[in-house]
Amino acid sequence: MYPTTLTQLARANPFSAPLFTLQKVEEPSHTAGAQGHRRRLAAASVADSGDSCEFGSGKYYALCGFGGILSCGITHTAVVPLDLVKCRLQVDPAKYKSIFTGFSVTIREDGVRGLAKGWAPTFIGYSMQGLCKFGFYEVFKILYSDLLGEENAYLWRTSLYLAASASAEFFADIALAPMEACKVRIQTQPGYANTLRECAPKMYAEEGLWAFYKGVVPLWMRQIPYTMMKFACFERTVEMLYKFVVPKPRSECSKSEQLLVTFVAGYIAGVFCAIVSHPADSVVSVLNKEKGSTAVEVLKRLGPMGVWKGLFARIIMIGTLTALQWFIYDSVKVYFRLPRPPPPEMPESLKKKLGLTE
Repeated sequence: MYPTTLTQLARANPFSAPLFTLQKVEEPSHTAGAQGHRRRLAAASVADSGDSCEFGSGKYYALCGFGGILSCGITHTAVVPLDLVKCRLQVDPAKYKSIFTGFSVTIREDGVRGLAKGWAPTFIGYSMQGLCKFGFYEVFKILYSDLLGEENAYLWRTSLYLAASASAEFFADIALAPMEACKVRIQTQPGYANTLRECAPKMYAEEGLWAFYKGVVPLWMRQIPYTMMKFACFERTVEMLYKFVVPKPRSECSKSEQLLVTFVAGYIAGVFCAIVSHPADSVVSVLNKEKGSTAVEVLKRLGPMGVWKGLFARIIMIGTLTALQWFIYDSVKVYFRLPRPPPPEMPESLKKKLGLTE
């Protein structure tokens, strides 16, 4: 009788079975456990099978950085003529009264080849920026998401995008600053230098290393708000397009249809980016043209109206640029079969807490 009672009590113990089950599950080695965690993370984020690497792995970050190099380097170099006219509108509005006048004056004075001035520092600088911008964005997005936890990462996803993109752009601008200084000097100071090989040594001889980094603070002022808008607006626009515009779930869309959504979301994000970052862009253009000026002095001299010169050209340039960047970046992910997380959905645990499911 006594042993039977003990047996019944042991079986009724609510901690016995889960404890033994937990011990059996957690017995595999540390390496296997780490791989299991990575698999769960990837499975929760990726809709497709057959990916070439794990989500959040070193290879994943490296290929994302390579996608950033292509997306930023190619697109910024392609719009050098428009960028050149935009910069000249900002620094000499009396001579270059409009975007169309700017093109005609430039061609008349320098020929068609003059529209390509500054292409080399543009390609190098923005390739480096793209590497850091897109690569570090993926790093910080996953890092901050893990710190927040699944439920908070969903609830605060816009703030997550803003924080991750701002963190990435901080480092990206340090990589961009030297080439951006050379580009603006070539484009806005006639006769100063025609090529990067002429410009960089001349700037160093005249002003030292500071010549390449005196514009980094205005770059942060311009690029960090721009990038925050670029990534957060893009991510939320993609989410809204699949939710309200695209007639079928993302998992049922072809790769071409998904890339089209990417392009549209990128263009919408680009328009907002141009407006947010344009005043600081005007300051950067003038600052890199002049010696000994500070950002505050330039801002005061330009005034509230002067900082908006060239906005129309910048909207056209940045809208197209941002759309193409996202299109190229996503195409690289498709080509290399990288994990591409679908638009975020509310975790089941959060649905239960909010009473949305049984």
